Amino acid sequence: MRLNNRIALITGAGRGIGRAIAEHYAREGARVAVADLDTAGAQDVVEAIRASGGTAMALTMDVTNEKAVADGVSAIVREWGGLDIALANAGVQHIDPIHKLAYEDWFRVIDVHLNGAFLVTRAALNQMYKNGGGTMLFMGSVHSMEASPLKAPYVSAKHGILGLCRAVAKEGAEYGVRSNIICPGFVRTPLVEKQIPEQARELGISEEAVIRDVMLRHTVDGEFTTLEDVSELAVHLAAFPSAALTGQSIVVSHGWHMQ
Repeated sequence: MRLNNRIALITGAGRGIGRAIAEHYAREGARVAVADLDTAGAQDVVEAIRASGGTAMALTMDVTNEKAVADGVSAIVREWGGLDIALANAGVQHIDPIHKLAYEDWFRVIDVHLNGAFLVTRAALNQMYKNGGGTMLFMGSVHSMEASPLKAPYVSAKHGILGLCRAVAKEGAEYGVRSNIICPGFVRTPLVEKQIPEQARELGISEEAVIRDVMLRHTVDGEFTTLEDVSELAVHLAAFPSAALTGQSIVVSHGWHMQ
């Protein structure tokens, strides 16, 4: 197993991509802290992991709350003795053109994605530096590389997380910490499912047209990226054995963005 006895924290792991990665990490032998604002969702994932023979714990965590993040990492260390992998995955979305965008909606998206990633990173690094190293991972997006209409706060946050990832790679190297960012295309998670009717209303087109002409238009095969695609990459990055792979953005998007 590629992550045998590794200790991992994944935020936003109560559903969607975070859940898929948490379950995949557990299958690869990791002990997984499933962190989410939704306590019931986190506990459901933990029960599924345990039912399959894995080891997991649930953490109620608002990633925008400094104390909640610090307390969550402390709880992991108390329970399992350290932290080897942290994945800042928690996120939200808001659909609006910039000229209609309320500041509170802008701030909420930035706060969860970028400020939350910072708080998780800082807490994780303090533990990893003490223990001689680790792996810091971030959930970016193709929107870490390019923009789409109606998503200015999300695009801005994802660009910012790319910069944070690179800064961690530079600063963390001397402490044995690697840092990489996963940049998926559209995955049919609850977050994306919610966007389909929202974009249809805003653009005045059908939901089928949103999928075909907006979300999948620039892929090479008209296919969504899958949860399995993303979780496999997350395992590979966590298991990679050296700093040869650090500070990198890995795009998994059916060719939507090529770099």
